[in-house]
Amino acid sequence: MKHYLPNTEADLHRMLETIGVKSVEDLFTSIPEELRLSESLKLPPPLSEPELLAYMERLAKKNGPLSTFTSFLGGGAYHHYIPAVVPSLLSRSEFLTCYTPYQPELSQGTLQSIFEYQTLICQLTGMEVSNASLYEGATALAEGVIMSNRINRRPRVLISDTIHPEHRMVLQTYCRNIGIELTTVPFDQTGLTDKGECKNLIDQQTSALVVQYPNFFGRIEPLEEFASIAHAAGSLLVVVVTEPISLGLLKPPGELGADIVVGEGQSFGNPLNYGGPYLGFMATKSSYQRMLPGRLVGQTTDSQGRRGFVLTLATREQHIRREKATSNICTNEALCALAASIYLCTMGKNGLREVAEQNLQKAAYARELLSGLKGCRSKFEGPTFNEFVLQLDTPPEEVNRALLKERIIGGLPLKRWYPRLSDCLLMCVTEMVPKAELDRLSAKLEELL
Repeated sequence: MKHYLPNTEADLHRMLETIGVKSVEDLFTSIPEELRLSESLKLPPPLSEPELLAYMERLAKKNGPLSTFTSFLGGGAYHHYIPAVVPSLLSRSEFLTCYTPYQPELSQGTLQSIFEYQTLICQLTGMEVSNASLYEGATALAEGVIMSNRINRRPRVLISDTIHPEHRMVLQTYCRNIGIELTTVPFDQTGLTDKGECKNLIDQQTSALVVQYPNFFGRIEPLEEFASIAHAAGSLLVVVVTEPISLGLLKPPGELGADIVVGEGQSFGNPLNYGGPYLGFMATKSSYQRMLPGRLVGQTTDSQGRRGFVLTLATREQHIRREKATSNICTNEALCALAASIYLCTMGKNGLREVAEQNLQKAAYARELLSGLKGCRSKFEGPTFNEFVLQLDTPPEEVNRALLKERIIGGLPLKRWYPRLSDCLLMCVTEMVPKAELDRLSAKLEELL
């Protein structure tokens, strides 16, 4: 039987010799020995394709339909209503590719949809220029930080501890070998980035201060104050938005002093799907547009005065930039970005505000209701959007297991990333949760605590 990978032993030897290692195993030395598999996987005998499909179907039937569960899980992936027009338009044959052709000007429809997406992102963020989208929110954050380093050539970046922990992990991976030093700014007792520590840590070597808005705990960071701190040191303010529905109510980051705005656009018409595919967005000031990674579509007129769209900037390594490219981002999430555009155009300014208000009001109701229970209280005081932190007298994992039996998916235990919050759950309430389910959650928690 032929293997899927056609490399011969001689091929492998030449490749290893070229990169300077003796064996394939040497490529995995960064993984601790105790985490590596030391024996063959104990797998059952092979199945034919029909047998395997039947087996998977039997397994799938053990799961209850997700629609019968009520979820209070957020933490960067949010359950919002998607109007039927979004998947209907998205499934049209002319939109079924995520890829921009290598002769992009021949694909005016694709370019126009990207141009309109960029316009919408600029309107939402209050910035002047947006790129054509990035892979997802975590890599958008990394690209934003690297972009700030490109602009001012400073080696240090201050990053708030209230940014999504997994996004920070991706950022650390990106920056590990490119000379960017990351310094974490702790949060205070209110769940906000500590402004005093920012002032102490920032200096003339700091490229950017990075904060999330709203932050991982749902708290609303005072961006204007952080912009003043950053700009006083000649640094940039990079703002991360993982729940962009909030921008239906909150003042755009660009109006509060942000220099670069990045984030995750999943909430706009893209369903929850085991982590993807999602889309990362990025917007900045027009003075920094040539520093943007990825691609930027522009509008122009042809020789006959007709409107047309062109790939204005594509400073990636596959084009003429080579090693001077701003990024190795080779494409954009065009189909997911199109879903976001259709969603935003369908909802309109008033519709987006209404959805945001429902999220705000339902989460506020839940927070007040649950904080009144014995053995349950709100960890951080002050305004939040969509998410809030509950402190419990009973271990959060134990509470979640009990709730699951009642077809309730509980909040996100914070112990994994914040040991000091080991008794806390991050709760999320969107417009998809009816008031009756909030009351049912309260009743079940009262029985458990």
